[in-house]
Amino acid sequence: MISRHWKGIVKPGLADQYVEHLKTHTLPELAAIPGFISVSILRRDVAGGTEFQVVTRWASLDAIRAFAGDDIEAAVVPDVAARMMTSYEPRVVHYDVVTV
Repeated sequence: MISRHWKGIVKPGLADQYVEHLKTHTLPELAAIPGFISVSILRRDVAGGTEFQVVTRWASLDAIRAFAGDDIEAAVVPDVAARMMTSYEPRVVHYDVVTV
């Protein structure tokens, strides 16, 4: 299993709108991709807005490729979401999930 990590900072006052975007657009799209397993959305207030860390779990790198394209480390940030942000990481980080 692969864990995909990404962070972005949403403009002040737009955190709930961003969460709604995730619920109504991003998460249904992810759920439709074979090999998508789950998502965790973490948030915290920071200077300049609300930071979100999105952690998705996937069955394989091929499943991630179906979502992200050939450059699997490129962040996938739709324009509507990018307009809500002050900044975001353009690259993601992948981890192999180790169970003990």
